[in-house]
Amino acid sequence: MGRYVDGYILPLPKKNIEAYREQATLAGKVWKEHGALDYVECIAEDVKPGKVTSFPQAVKLEEDETVVFGWVVFESRAERDRINALVMQDPRLAGMNPKTLPFDGMRMFWGGFELFVAA
Repeated sequence: MGRYVDGYILPLPKKNIEAYREQATLAGKVWKEHGALDYVECIAEDVKPGKVTSFPQAVKLEEDETVVFGWVVFESRAERDRINALVMQDPRLAGMNPKTLPFDGMRMFWGGFELFVAA
């Protein structure tokens, strides 16, 4: 199938939604300019705590927060590695360091995935 996806989940304080939207919009532009095929960020609308696990439990969601679920699509793992290296050096994203993010980066998680099924 040939596509590769970086996926991530993070807790976002509701008071920081607009600041995060601005950062995410810029990040999406930068990733796509460097070659990503798609960049998507979604905000929770119907995610309830589960009995065993859930999106809120995965990020230890606090009362004043919501969940963001996002992904970036690449042609391949090699392209992902190449593009991410360029993105990390892009000066437009220099202000996005862990100390100034509008969310708790310690409760964010991410990973790379090979495309398995596409319908």
